[in-house]
Amino acid sequence: MAIAVTMVVLGMLLGFVGAGGSGFIIAILTVLYNVPIHTALGTSLAAMVFTTMSGALSHFRQGTISVKTGLLVGGFGAIASYFGSKLAGLIPVQSMHWLTGGMLFLSAVILVVRLFIFQKITANHTTKQQGKGLLIQKAAVVGIVTGLLSGTFGIGSAPFIQIGLLVIMGLSLQKSVGTTMLVILPIAVAGGVGYYFQGFLDVALLFEVVAGTMIGSYVGAKFTALAPQLLLKSAMVLTPIAAGVILFIS
Repeated sequence: MAIAVTMVVLGMLLGFVGAGGSGFIIAILTVLYNVPIHTALGTSLAAMVFTTMSGALSHFRQGTISVKTGLLVGGFGAIASYFGSKLAGLIPVQSMHWLTGGMLFLSAVILVVRLFIFQKITANHTTKQQGKGLLIQKAAVVGIVTGLLSGTFGIGSAPFIQIGLLVIMGLSLQKSVGTTMLVILPIAVAGGVGYYFQGFLDVALLFEVVAGTMIGSYVGAKFTALAPQLLLKSAMVLTPIAAGVILFIS
C-alpha cells in the first residue's frame, strides 16, 4: 500500500513532464524499499507500459501527440531496448547504481543545453518538410539510441527521446512531451520482456507500482498544456536530476 501511494504522487509528476519515470521509480524502489537494483530495473521498465499507456491516451485527447513519428521511433526503439536488457544482465550490481544515476544526470545536462541555450533549433526544424526516407532514417537514429539506453539502464530515456523529437524530428515542445509517452510504450514492452526472461521482473511489485503510477500519470498529463513554458522546461530538467541524486546517495 505504501508503494502504491508513493507511486500516485510520483506518477502525477511524470505525467506532467511527459516522462515514463523508470529512473525515478528505480531510485525510489532501491533506496526506500530496498529492492535489488536489477529487479528494480526490470519492474520499473515494465511498469512504464501501463504508465505511458494512460499518459499517452490523455495527451492524444489533447492533440499533443504526433502518432506517425511516435510509432516510427518507438518501433526502432523496441528492438534496441530488448537487446539492451540483455546487456544489463552483464553489468555488476555495484556499477548499475552509478551508471543509471550518471545517465540521469547526463539527460538533465542535455535538456538544459537544448531548452535554455539552443532554443532556435526547434523553430528551424519545424518549418521544414521531410521526405519519407529521411523521416525513417531520423526515426531509426532516435529510436535505436534511446531504446538501447532504456533497455540497458532500465530508464525510459524520456529526456533523450524528447531532445531527439525536438531537434532531430522537428516537433514542438508540447508535442515532443506528448509523443514521448507514445515512443516509450513499445520500448518499455520490449525491455520488460527481456528482463522477464532473465528473472529480473517481480510481478507482485509490478502491480503495486502500476496501481499508483497509472492514476497519477493520467492526472498529471492534463496539466502539461496549461503549464507556462518556463515551468515545464524546469520540471523536465529537475526530474532526472532528483532521481540521479537519490541513486548516488543509496
